[in-house]
Amino acid sequence: MYNLLNLVTSQLLAVLIAIFISEINKKIFKKVTQSIIFLPYFISWVIVGVFVYNIFNYETGILNSIVTFFGGEKINMYDASKAGIWPWIICLFNSWKWCGYNSVIYIAAITGVDAEIHEAASIDGANIFERIRFITLPSILPTIITMLLLQVGRILRGDFEMFYQIVGNNGQLFNKTDVIDTYVFRSLIQNSNLGMTAAASFYQSVICFATILIVNAIVKHVEEDLALF
Repeated sequence: MYNLLNLVTSQLLAVLIAIFISEINKKIFKKVTQSIIFLPYFISWVIVGVFVYNIFNYETGILNSIVTFFGGEKINMYDASKAGIWPWIICLFNSWKWCGYNSVIYIAAITGVDAEIHEAASIDGANIFERIRFITLPSILPTIITMLLLQVGRILRGDFEMFYQIVGNNGQLFNKTDVIDTYVFRSLIQNSNLGMTAAASFYQSVICFATILIVNAIVKHVEEDLALF
């Protein structure tokens, strides 16, 4: 479920950012904007984990500082009763970190679109939204499908570093934030059960392989040219 949510949000955001940047005419502003958006990719999940802790820390976090400033009561975001909001928090930080990197691929695809097509559409009276809908999006559709297929191939693999650095060993949040990778790691450290961890990892690989075969077959049935193989 985490990967499905991240798949939709991060890829959709990356496409929107790529279209936005490609429509910027001023080169300096365009380069600065792209650099700022791309910067989070280089930030370690350890640092992101520190960001999250300093935002949601019960005693000195930014969130509770704002809440108490306006006369409210402090919120313990690390309590089990607040576990339901953590999937959205993790998804938000995942999108923030990866959307800039993913957008570079879509920007490259948009750059390959013939500029004369856009010019002809403008002469015919098409506005910017119509050009994006009828020219840009159809032109980068093969790239979008390829990226989605590659992401589907790891649908059962969680980003261990992201979950571990953001959530840590807080058992109260495991009900909503524990994934196979963190469960395997914790079991290996606590119980040294090599058989179980190996079986779980093998299970992930088999299911991911079967999933990408099924999805690729569906794509091939709908539009053969868009399939990976």
